[in-house]
Amino acid sequence: MNDAVVRKIAPPLDRFCGWLDAYGETSYDHQSFYASKLGRAAKALYYRRPLLGTLAVAPMVLCEAFVPSARRLFWKPQRFPIADAHYAMGFAFLAGIYGTDKYRQRAVHFLEILQQTRCRGYEEYCWGYPFDWETRQGTLREGTPMITTLPYVYEAFSQVHALDKNRKWLRIMQSIAQHAFSSYRDIETAPGAASCAYTPAPDDPCGVVNASAYRAFLLTKAGIELSEPRYLEVARRNLNFVLASQHAEGFWYYSTEGERDFVDHFHTCFVLKALAKIEQLTGSPDCRSAIERGIAYYVRNLIDADGLPKPFSKAPRLTVYRRELYDCAECVNLGVLLSGRFAELDRILSCVVSDLLSRWQQADGSFRARQLLVGWDDVPMHRWAQSQVFRSLCFLLSRHLTSAPESVGRESLQPLERQATN
Repeated sequence: MNDAVVRKIAPPLDRFCGWLDAYGETSYDHQSFYASKLGRAAKALYYRRPLLGTLAVAPMVLCEAFVPSARRLFWKPQRFPIADAHYAMGFAFLAGIYGTDKYRQRAVHFLEILQQTRCRGYEEYCWGYPFDWETRQGTLREGTPMITTLPYVYEAFSQVHALDKNRKWLRIMQSIAQHAFSSYRDIETAPGAASCAYTPAPDDPCGVVNASAYRAFLLTKAGIELSEPRYLEVARRNLNFVLASQHAEGFWYYSTEGERDFVDHFHTCFVLKALAKIEQLTGSPDCRSAIERGIAYYVRNLIDADGLPKPFSKAPRLTVYRRELYDCAECVNLGVLLSGRFAELDRILSCVVSDLLSRWQQADGSFRARQLLVGWDDVPMHRWAQSQVFRSLCFLLSRHLTSAPESVGRESLQPLERQATN
């Protein structure tokens, strides 16, 4: 990673923290256009009868492409557990860097919010979306736990627990892990391999690759941290499914079932991140081999000639944007996790961070959400992906200081240190 680029990160993080304080912790979302009854009905019609449904969703697609601020006409600002978990992790990284209690307290604040916003009606701690989400299989009601949310929240509690050793966080980690272990059905796909469901619903379809990757990572991390071998056994079966789902060229389709045979940027990053974390925890040679093939595909097909993320290598439909903030955030996360292993990925990481700081961050400190076909979507959305970018830049700064503290001048960190003092 280019040291000169790293030196530029602290002041933008300072501005972002100021924006977050002023803006607040609720926001609109990528799904705001489709969260209302009208939006869900149009989306459901699109899934059932694509031709007629295209006409129904067209006004929302046009708004998304040309009038992003029209989200306010369709739904309301909300809190998002995924965003709260990312903010908690970002501030925990800053607390580790600066050793000041201000950032630890901000991280704890988001953990306390997560305690309050857990899904109701479940014995163990779990989280999902705060809106009804229309899918191909039907409506996932608000408060339905999702295996794609749990790992972020578990990581947040684990990271803060490592800072302050508060046993309350440990008990919640144990509860999250037990929910992930016992509440999601598995379907055996081969001897020793199983795909897990997206939600605890008994008829929830399996086959979504990133869902199994998330669960494999969460149960591996929890199995080691909590000394629970049962978790490791299930994690290995889910991991084997993910490994077997990789195509010879190195990519993964979104799902091995149905019509979800697209390859996009951030879901590919989700899978590769999970494999990278499992490899770091276990030293798995199978993960290492899959990562090598996956990165070879990634840099060839999901990065453009400018060294920046492409939304799709195989798109499921017409897209109304050129670039996605979420893709940039996940590219940074992946690049930091695998730093020093792939020269081309290191170069991409420097390009993406430079682009984020020069073109994506706005004067108020927030980041643009999308580069559209014409213009930008400047609506700040915590889940899509203000929180992910914040966490990824904090992660990069923390990792760089840990691995090479002498290469970053302390003067470049003073803006955040001043904020911590204040």
